Amino acid sequence: MGNWIINHGLTSFILVVWMGINIFLFVWFYLFYDLGDAYYYTRHLLGSALAWARAPAAVLNFNCMLILLPVCRNLLSLLRGSFVCCGRTMRKQLDKNISFHKLVAYMIALMTAVHLIAHLLNVEWYNNSRRGVYDQLSTALSNLEDTDNTTYLNPIRKTDVDAQQTPTYFVFTTIAGLTGVIITLALILIITSSMEVIRRSYFEVFWYTHHLFVIFFIGLVFHGAGFIVRKQLTTDPPHNFTLCKDRIEEWGQIPECPLPKFGGGPAQTWWWVIGPMILYLCERLLRFIRYMQTVQYRKIVMHPSKVLELQLVRDGFKMDVGQYIFLNCPAISQLEWHPFTMTSAPEEDFFCVHIRSAGDWTDRLIDIMQHLPEGTQGPKMGVDGPFGTASEDVFDYEVSMLVGAGIGITPFASILKSIWYKFKTSNPKLRTRKIYFYWLCRETHAFEWFADLLQVLEREMEERGMGDFLTYKLYLTGWDQSHATHAWVHFDEETDVVTGLKQKTHYGRPVWDKEFEEVRQENPSSVVGTFLCGPAVLGKVLEKKCAKFSDVDPRKTRFYFNKENF
Repeated sequence: MGNWIINHGLTSFILVVWMGINIFLFVWFYLFYDLGDAYYYTRHLLGSALAWARAPAAVLNFNCMLILLPVCRNLLSLLRGSFVCCGRTMRKQLDKNISFHKLVAYMIALMTAVHLIAHLLNVEWYNNSRRGVYDQLSTALSNLEDTDNTTYLNPIRKTDVDAQQTPTYFVFTTIAGLTGVIITLALILIITSSMEVIRRSYFEVFWYTHHLFVIFFIGLVFHGAGFIVRKQLTTDPPHNFTLCKDRIEEWGQIPECPLPKFGGGPAQTWWWVIGPMILYLCERLLRFIRYMQTVQYRKIVMHPSKVLELQLVRDGFKMDVGQYIFLNCPAISQLEWHPFTMTSAPEEDFFCVHIRSAGDWTDRLIDIMQHLPEGTQGPKMGVDGPFGTASEDVFDYEVSMLVGAGIGITPFASILKSIWYKFKTSNPKLRTRKIYFYWLCRETHAFEWFADLLQVLEREMEERGMGDFLTYKLYLTGWDQSHATHAWVHFDEETDVVTGLKQKTHYGRPVWDKEFEEVRQENPSSVVGTFLCGPAVLGKVLEKKCAKFSDVDPRKTRFYFNKENF
């Protein structure tokens, strides 16, 4: 429990606060509309559906205020830099921005469903009341005319439309109804296209459909301007519903019961969302400015396994280890931006990314680069970033475990390069005294583009008498019989047949219990940062191992889990 609190306590506290605010808003507004005197006559027409429509609307306003903030990448990077003095636990919360974004989206979807169903019932009951299906009071309230300011209560004013068609006519001819249809359809498309299978296989569908959020927010701002839900206004003399609800015939005839007046409240949604909308507009403006900056190609290299290396230069570009950028290639698509972790080190005078063939966009980019004439610049490239990630904190730990799967090695390439530069210049600020590096790949060719860096590091550490500083283990998770035979024949050679390194390649997957136990025994009383760039399944395994092998006693070994999130 103590270890769980260390790793997840603040995250859980934030979620509890968020859920508590949601519950408070729902209950508060439910009771406000279910018990408020100003809505007595409205409740007579609609019953409890009034409160069930308005309470989710309040929760929707709160979550629509939050939904844009986790995707303001520049804002998050700014906050991450500001939290350097606040400790790694606070900064880790910013690395979970996409998870929180999804959680808020789920709440918006749930509250939208409740709000929609309640309002569909409201429209039906408004229609029935307008046609005299219910009691005398409902009919009298529905027949009030809009003669002096805003008097009417029932927003369905037309009775010359067929009763069966009235709800449909009402929905598509009023501001609230029409905007409600638009934002609901936009939300359905946004959520369904965000499913994992769509994002992985049809990223373009996800990318373009997600930008319907612009239509969603425009419709949201105008949705409340329809004034469909109306409350009783104060009159002079006042209309006392307790006395007058049973004296309908005397309304307007006696001073005690003047005709009741009703009006819709001011649209409130824009109060909630205007701030985040302005922040997001500033975010997009900054991205556009960066897009317009000239990016030069320093080198274009095609590695095995269809991995493209781009070395780029842009004025004023500053990065830290493990950070990522978004790339846009107008020759492929004007609108699509894709995230890539940088493999260069901050000490280098350029920034570099390695791009694996993983879809239509990357395939087309690789194809363009392969057919470039010798010595020419590549197509125009827009660069947005850099943006902070969990890997930035790697040098804040005494001991670090770096775990990469496939192309997930990219942030650790940056880290290992930076270590090499720091050793080369004898940087006194380097606190890290031990790094364990694990790389899992399915095929042998994937090792080739990164093996050179490891060979340089291996030689550098030996020359400085620091061979124990970096422990790396490469795991080949897929092979055929011919490769296994070849490896067995050359097993006694000094260097590995796959990578050319002194450290031999392991076949299969790591036994994580054994690895964590080994790290714990070699580093008693140390704080170990475990960093993963790879699949979510592996992340769950490593997170459990961090909890299992951590000791609550602060004088013993503790593991902190960190994962890259895009």
